[in-house]
Amino acid sequence: MNKFAVLGLFVVAVLCLANPALAQTSDDEDGPNTTTTKSDEKTPASLIYLGGAFGAGLVILGAGFGISRIGSAAVESMARQPEAAGSIQTAMIISAALIEGATFFALLVCMLFNN
Repeated sequence: MNKFAVLGLFVVAVLCLANPALAQTSDDEDGPNTTTTKSDEKTPASLIYLGGAFGAGLVILGAGFGISRIGSAAVESMARQPEAAGSIQTAMIISAALIEGATFFALLVCMLFNN
């Protein structure tokens, strides 16, 4: 099976497991450290915060993988065509900046939905 297919199945499985964390209600009668899900099970608040931390970790791993692929492809292409090194380097920096921007946005989303 393809690596990306396995990664996609893993992401779908994680999203399915995170569904009870998103189904919380705001019942304060049980105390501040527990939340009630639709199935009336008590979930510690720390488990809900774990989803945001796990999502942030996945975002950082994906960004690191993407930037490393850009860097390796740019260095390889510069080695093959040294006369085009300036334009390749410019395109690499722009692509890395776009990945960093998307990573920053995803980290903000993870932090905002963690509250």
